Amino acid sequence: MTNMPNNRTEIATLAGGCFWCLEAVFDQLNGVSEVESGYAGGQVPNPTYRQVCDGTTGHAEVVQITFDPAVVSFRQLLEVFFTIHDPTTLNRQGADFGTQYRSAIFYHSPEQRRTAEGVITEIMAAGIWDAPIVTEVTPFTKFYRAEQYHQEYYVNNMNQPYCRAVVAPKVAKLRKHFTEQLKRPAGLGA
Repeated sequence: MTNMPNNRTEIATLAGGCFWCLEAVFDQLNGVSEVESGYAGGQVPNPTYRQVCDGTTGHAEVVQITFDPAVVSFRQLLEVFFTIHDPTTLNRQGADFGTQYRSAIFYHSPEQRRTAEGVITEIMAAGIWDAPIVTEVTPFTKFYRAEQYHQEYYVNNMNQPYCRAVVAPKVAKLRKHFTEQLKRPAGLGA
């Protein structure tokens, strides 16, 4: 089920490599009430994980984040997003490659678009990355929830090798740089 925002919440849809990584990170932020792994940005209705992995649907692995902007702003979500993934690698995050792993912000409003473009401009001007940022800023059209076994994947599979080698370092980076924004003390959960 995809949550519709109520009058106190908004939705953000972000792609930055494997959705397991993004979900594990954003689940821990204060002000985030739900994070769902899924697919966006493609042409095929109701794609399966296998179809998306084959690279034939045009979808990216995404997380759809329901958040309270009075607690955590869209800009703050983007600051986390740009800290935990490499926005300079086209269709790739580490060993994961293909268009499904692209970096993208699927904006839900003109304000989200302005914020995303502004944050990218600021990051490029600051010279944080040695290469240009290739993150797409594109209108949100449709979200397809991923299969149930992808939901809360990190929480349910912390000892799985991919989780230990790839997801856990991103969670650690979040905890190091955004301690004040966490739902629980940094020592819990991983």
